[in-house]
Amino acid sequence: MTGTASRLRALPLRSRLALLVAGAVAAAVAAVAVACWFVTREQLESQLDTSLRNVSVSDELVRSLFAACTRPDQAAPPPVKGTYTVQLVTASGSTCTSAGASPIEVTAADTAVAAGVRHDTLHTATTKNGSKVRVHTYPYETRTPLPGLVAGGFAVSVARPMSEVDAPLSSLAWMLLVVSGIGVVGAGAAGLWVARTGLRPVDRLTGAVEHVARTEDLTVRIPVDGEDEIARLSRSFNSMTASLASSRDRQAQLIADAGHELRTPLTSLRTNIELLARSDDTGRAIPPDDRRALMASVKAQMTELASLIGDLQELARPDAPAPGPLQVVALHDIADTALERARLRGPELTIRADLTPWYVRAEPAALERAVVNVLDNAVKFSPPRGTVEVALRDGELTVRDQGPGIPADELPHVFERFWRSPSARQLPGSGLGLSIVARTVQQAGGETTLRPAPDGPGTIASIRLPGAPVPPPGS
Repeated sequence: MTGTASRLRALPLRSRLALLVAGAVAAAVAAVAVACWFVTREQLESQLDTSLRNVSVSDELVRSLFAACTRPDQAAPPPVKGTYTVQLVTASGSTCTSAGASPIEVTAADTAVAAGVRHDTLHTATTKNGSKVRVHTYPYETRTPLPGLVAGGFAVSVARPMSEVDAPLSSLAWMLLVVSGIGVVGAGAAGLWVARTGLRPVDRLTGAVEHVARTEDLTVRIPVDGEDEIARLSRSFNSMTASLASSRDRQAQLIADAGHELRTPLTSLRTNIELLARSDDTGRAIPPDDRRALMASVKAQMTELASLIGDLQELARPDAPAPGPLQVVALHDIADTALERARLRGPELTIRADLTPWYVRAEPAALERAVVNVLDNAVKFSPPRGTVEVALRDGELTVRDQGPGIPADELPHVFERFWRSPSARQLPGSGLGLSIVARTVQQAGGETTLRPAPDGPGTIASIRLPGAPVPPPGS
């Protein structure tokens, strides 16, 4: 059984479907054929038994038959019409059979009928020459004793050959066998055709997958017709390839943008280091002030490179739930900590804060980084001695600066990776901060927006997170 199952699994799917269909049809046809054969046999035997019960043997025939059997000089009675065989049976088991007929074996039931113990009997017996017959034995009362027989009764057996039933049954069996074979073969052919037709979309899908695996061409799309499972599978494949193509494009764009952003600080570093190396090689000392400025530039470029690499590592994490465990954290405490860092980075700025308690479920480190990035943007774009207003009310943290603002046509791009406003390209930064903010807030179930200030210059950055003004029990 295990070997058969293994060989079956080794076949192509369409061959397995065809075999399964043929097997199911064969089982159904076999069940119907067997049932038909048994029902037909019962009907034929019932008709044969009815015909035997309806046979009436005349008294004259009985006497003639008895006389022919007991007196050799007596002429044999005329043959019985049809295919009947008549035999007389006494209680002792002796028999007298019609002329030209082979004697029928006598059973205990026959002698019991002859002795008057049973009313009649109907059974299958065998003649002396080996033929099977169906026998009906019933008592026969005589008005006058027959010569050589004690007064009383005896039994008459009427028989018909079983070939009248077996021959039609044999023909029926052969006919059912032929019809069943044709049906099974036809079912197998139909199953193979259905399998080929039904699996044609699967073949197209397989070809598309093999093409993608061979060529890495993610532009392949499968035509979708209908609403069945194959159509759903084709749509899912098209969505998968579209997502993969989009992911690959984003990856390529990230690499290109990262290379572009890395080129500027690296070029500056190379230039400064070459100046320092040339000074050492030629022995021409760089003036102290220029050397300090040169070293400060190298340090600034190194800091910018480290920040850019950190942002790239942050964005390289998959767009799935944050890897750190989610915790119930106080957003107002995180905002207060970020405010302290912002005051250090912009000591000449006035930073006002109005924070009401609000507890959220998020990764503390990632959320703090997001709030710090928003405040850093406000500090970076605020004019000297400007004001930054920070508020936290009902789960919405808003940060307003008094900078130049963001044009309306640039607002849709502010959360894209490496996107920087033309007016901000001369300022330090990688263009990744707001992308990190948007992703972190989205992972915490919130949303981030930027909008122009309604009553003057500046921009309002908003972070809205679901939570509550009090911590949940047990947190």
